[in-house]
Amino acid sequence: MIRVLLADDHALFRQGMKSLLESEPDIRVIGEAGNGREAIRFAADTRPDVILMDIQMPELDGVKATQSILEIDPKFKVIMITMYRQDSYVFEAVKAGARGYILKDADASTLIDAIRRVADGEALLDSDLAQNVLDDFRSKREILPTGSHSDLNERETMILRLLAQGNSNQEIALKLDISEKTVRNRLSEIFAKLQLNNRTQAALYAIREGIANLE
Repeated sequence: MIRVLLADDHALFRQGMKSLLESEPDIRVIGEAGNGREAIRFAADTRPDVILMDIQMPELDGVKATQSILEIDPKFKVIMITMYRQDSYVFEAVKAGARGYILKDADASTLIDAIRRVADGEALLDSDLAQNVLDDFRSKREILPTGSHSDLNERETMILRLLAQGNSNQEIALKLDISEKTVRNRLSEIFAKLQLNNRTQAALYAIREGIANLE
C-alpha cells in the first residue's frame, strides 16, 4: 500500500484528488495539509511514502516546506504539483531534493503512474529540468557531493547509470537479473560512497561525471 500525504490549500482539489487516488487498490491517502507548515508536521508524524506538494500555499510555500521536510529526512519522496511546467519554483524544489513534478491538469493515469514510480524509488526528472539544475549548480559554483565514482565497482556504476536514465528499482533489477532488495542495498552503498542523499542528486551526479547522458 502506497501511503500518500496531500498538501494543497484548496479543499475541493484535495477532496477530488483523494477520491481519485483511493479508487486505486494500492494507494491510500493518510493525511491532508492546507498549508506548508501543516505539511511539515503531518510528514514528520505520519511518515508517508509519497507527498504531493502544491507549490503555492499560504503561511509557507511548497518549496520551503519541501526543504524543511527533506531536512527532517532526505529519504522523503516529494512530488511538486504545479500549473506550469517551467515554474521556477519547481526548479528550486528539485534542487532541494524533490523527486520531480506533476501538472495540475495531468490526466488521472499520469498522476497515478507518477505516484507509483516515485514510491518505487524513481525520480520524475526530465532531461530539460536535469540540465537546467546542473547548469545552475555550475553557474553559482554550487558543488554537488564530491565522492569519487572511481570508488564504485562495475556493477555499482551500471546501477547508477540506469538510475540516472530514469529506471525504477524494479526495472534495474530486471535488466541486471538481480533482486530489488539487492538494488536497494547497492544504492545505499553507492549513496554512502558518493556522499549523496537522494536519487535526484545521484542522477545529477551521474550526468555531471559522464556516467550517463541526458538523451
